[in-house]
Amino acid sequence: QVQLVESGGGLVQAGGSLSLSCVVSGSIFSINAMGWYRQAPGKQRDLVATISSRGSTNYADSVKGRFTIARDNAKKTAYLQMNSLKSEDTAVYYCSANVVRAVRERSFDYWGQGTQVTVSS
Repeated sequence: QVQLVESGGGLVQAGGSLSLSCVVSGSIFSINAMGWYRQAPGKQRDLVATISSRGSTNYADSVKGRFTIARDNAKKTAYLQMNSLKSEDTAVYYCSANVVRAVRERSFDYWGQGTQVTVSS
């Protein structure tokens, strides 16, 4: 079993900041890429940011310069620092991790349950 648990969502005014965390636990040999995605009501789930096991990052154009993704491999945790938040950032934010459960096994993608971020204008 592999579990991802997000935390840190909430309500914030436009221009404010929030920090999200995602802890991976369970039967884990290694974690490859980790990422944050978001889904607004009535819309598809979109990429926000990803980070490789070596720390290479990738961001959606809409969040570049405002959001920062990071990870602590020892703690099996990914972070998303969100600054200068806008009302259009309102969504449920999901964490994803590509996990290898045992040596010589293929990797699988796992998802957290999501955390709500609401930005009031």
